[in-house]
Amino acid sequence: MLEGVIVKGIGGFYYIDTKQGVYECRARGIFRKEGIRPTVGDSVRISILDEAGKKGSLDEILPRRNELIRPRVSNVDQAVIVFAAKSPNMNLDLLDRFLLLAEEQELEILIVINKIDKDKNEDYSAAAELYRHAGYPVICASAQKGIGIEELRHALENKISVFAGPSGVGKSSLINAAFPGLELNTGEVSRKIQRGRHTTRHAELIQVSEKGYIVDSPGFTSLLLSHIPSEILQVYFREFRPFLNQCRYTGCMHINEPECAVKEEIGRAVSERRYERYKTFYEERKEEERRR
Repeated sequence: MLEGVIVKGIGGFYYIDTKQGVYECRARGIFRKEGIRPTVGDSVRISILDEAGKKGSLDEILPRRNELIRPRVSNVDQAVIVFAAKSPNMNLDLLDRFLLLAEEQELEILIVINKIDKDKNEDYSAAAELYRHAGYPVICASAQKGIGIEELRHALENKISVFAGPSGVGKSSLINAAFPGLELNTGEVSRKIQRGRHTTRHAELIQVSEKGYIVDSPGFTSLLLSHIPSEILQVYFREFRPFLNQCRYTGCMHINEPECAVKEEIGRAVSERRYERYKTFYEERKEEERRR
């Protein structure tokens, strides 16, 4: 059998990218009987039924490392969270929500600040430093000027990456700058699959290097944190983690408790702004839990 990756699924057909090209496959009936749904991003094994016509049978789904629900895609390696320095202005509350959701999914995270050429005062540099201090890689870029594009291209190699961020920040522009010819916004026909893009809401993988793929979808479609228990939020603040087991009291929430190791690091390993964001999210979740 031949191994590959599901790059698109539509109308009961699955398109499997392999070292011998892309095959159009139907899934074996056993998957439906067992309630298993093949998902974009799955590593699979197929049998070739018609080499000339690139037809096959999807026979086996290999174990998944993870599975996102919105967008529905498996085996994602990293979330590329894109915000703009200007037009629209950066919303750090929103950025922190994106970070929490990506942390919850145990993804590698890359923050990209686009349109830095529009920020004449370079205010974006303070935000970049804030998140680098918290432990995140940050690329300051301009799709229009070609700044940071080579660094972004390198960061996408050999990974399945999902892009996320508000509308208007230039996600597609960055991808097009890094990989000329993709033209994500034009709806041109995929060279491999020979179908128009953006004709469905289903996630699709677009190959950008030998083992690198981008999830062609709107990214995280919900920024609600209501499924995350208030007591778990602390785990998703990356800079808190070295100190979580050093507080005096077991179950410390780092709000009002004395001798709290996290609070002792405010202004040092933990920035005041990020700590205040944690308190805001914590109180938001506690209030929602009280109303239930």
